[in-house]
Amino acid sequence: MSLRSMLKPLCLALAALALSPAARAFETEATGAWVYDVTTHTVLMDKNAGEPLPPASMSKLMTINMLFEALRDGRVSMDTTFPVSERAVEMTRRGGSTMMLQQGDRPTVRDLIYGIIVNSGNDACIVVAEGLSGSEEAFSAQMTERGRAIGLTASVFANSSGWPDPTHRMSMRDLGVLAQRLIEEFPEYYPIFAETEYTYKGRSPDNRFNRNPLLRLGIGADGLKTGHTTEAGFGLVGSAKQGERRVIFAITGLPSDRARAEESERIVAWAFRQFALKTVARDGTRIAEAEVFMGAAPTVGLVPAGDLSILVPALVQDTIEADVVYTGPLTAPVAKGAQVAELVVKVPGLPDHRVVLVAESDVGKAGFLGRLSTAAGVLWRNHVTGGSTGS
Repeated sequence: MSLRSMLKPLCLALAALALSPAARAFETEATGAWVYDVTTHTVLMDKNAGEPLPPASMSKLMTINMLFEALRDGRVSMDTTFPVSERAVEMTRRGGSTMMLQQGDRPTVRDLIYGIIVNSGNDACIVVAEGLSGSEEAFSAQMTERGRAIGLTASVFANSSGWPDPTHRMSMRDLGVLAQRLIEEFPEYYPIFAETEYTYKGRSPDNRFNRNPLLRLGIGADGLKTGHTTEAGFGLVGSAKQGERRVIFAITGLPSDRARAEESERIVAWAFRQFALKTVARDGTRIAEAEVFMGAAPTVGLVPAGDLSILVPALVQDTIEADVVYTGPLTAPVAKGAQVAELVVKVPGLPDHRVVLVAESDVGKAGFLGRLSTAAGVLWRNHVTGGSTGS
């Protein structure tokens, strides 16, 4: 049942948000892009976001996730040391990003986290893989399995570093989902992503700076990871927080590091300036009513379980619509706080925003006379309309 007619107060509040021309869509050079407003769970941009693509060093976020999970589970501590194998040292000789590890080093987990996040060290990734799983091959298989478990539907890992491999793939959506997980599940470690400089034992002075081009711009950026290979182009998984809102994005396929920097800054500016967070209903505000069958009261109020905030294009022309949908009438008894309906807000240019509505109060079963009256009413309506009560 759709109750648009019962939503006049809410629709008036939504209509008050309408200004003039619609928010302009963002055109990106990236071959794949995903932009997500964490606060309202709204996808702002999806360009080939579900396509498995070469992620380059952005896939190091999964290596970091595995290490953070090991810390949380108590399998390692920040002071645990791992040996450096010849295979790890060989990554330094092959080129690419490195924290300049040498055989005989015993870096701590803390060293390796900084070496992966800030230096993007391929050697550090192999040390972590071998330290946690015995071999990089075993670790890669575990990454893929764990990725499926946490919702990475298009990710297959062939190594721990993002080194080019035809089977090593992630989607931009998966990278964004992984970024959100790192932010929300590991708040004690996430600030490391904002570190701009690190060296291990004073080595690799030319590689000590974090490549994330947004960290020094004062726009609220605080992570996460760049990536580049010839096949993948230049990419970035980034996040920025301004006021109440946090935005996460993942892009790839840019032609240069300069293009990556400029496109990333444009995306952040667009996401925050072209959309506004609006509270349209407070916790407990009655939005609509639902009919109750055989209840002590004929209806029950429907309220959001918390403040209802939605993301609205800063300049929107079309009317914002809101519908309440539920299967009804509800059958008594109805418990206060029970999830009984859904509010669907339709904002031009954005996916539908769906919010659970709960019963405002308890509605018990009607007494004998009330039930008798309801039954008589049903029989009368069926008689008038030519219906049948059954056989």
